[in-house]
Parts: sequence; structure tokens; C-alpha cells
Amino acid sequence: MTTPQAQSWHARLADLGIRLPAVAAPVAAYVPAVRTGQLVFTSGQLPFVDGGLRRTGKVGGSVDPEDAAHDAKVCALNALAAVDDLVGLDEVARIVRVVGYVASAEGFTGQPRVVNGASELLGRIFGDLGRHARSAVGVAELPLGAPVEVELTVELRG
Repeated sequence: MTTPQAQSWHARLADLGIRLPAVAAPVAAYVPAVRTGQLVFTSGQLPFVDGGLRRTGKVGGSVDPEDAAHDAKVCALNALAAVDDLVGLDEVARIVRVVGYVASAEGFTGQPRVVNGASELLGRIFGDLGRHARSAVGVAELPLGAPVEVELTVELRG
């Protein structure tokens, strides 16, 4: 994997035909992202599209793992939108960490494949600077019945 040579991350998104969504409104008492020093931490982002969830259910049950991987991409884009709104996407130096939560049906163990949806998208956008530490966690339930939730930690340019 190489680092893209685009002048800006916004230009890179345009080259890939990707448009950031509007920042998803919080569903409880929190903010979408917080900066401390040179790091931005996003709150967990659900796969909201135009203000609604793409689907609900448990992965490995009513939700196909491939569909959930696509939802993880949507979550990652929502997280990038939160970063962009807070500090501007072009301030991102690298993606440090991704945490993905997967609402899992009993016996489902493919959480890493689901969260790969977010990780692979970040790699396409940021190249080597999108390589990150990661956790992919199976959970019993997620807010609003979402199948996937993703949060990011990004480092900003010095």
C-alpha cells in the first residue's frame, strides 16, 4: 500500500468518487468528535444515511456479513465527516485506531471481516497513512438496533 499523492484528502475523496455525508446528529448526550492535543477521537458512528439507519438486526442472523461490511464503510465515512466538521479533513496526518462493534447473532465470529469494510475504505483513502491499530468486537446489541458501530482515532498534522 502506498500513500496517495493528492494535494488534500478532500481531493483524494473526489478522485475516488466519494462524498462525505453531513455529520450525523448524536442520538444521546455526546458530541460527534473531540480533539485533545494532536488527536481527534470520534464517538461511535452508526451507519446512518440521510438521517436513518440503513438496516437493523444482528450480523450472522438477519444481516448478511457482506451487507454489514458495507455498513462499516458508511460508519467510517460518518466518522470522517465528524473529523472534517471539527478540524477539517485536510488536517489529518494519519488514522491511528479503529474500533468496530458488531451486533452479533449467537455463534457469529466474523467480526474482523465486517470491520474490514471500514479498514479497507480508510486504506483506499489514506494509503499507508490509513493503516491503523484495530479492535473488532462482537456485542449483543447496539444503539437503535444497528448492526455495526465504528469509532476512529486520528492524528493531526503537527
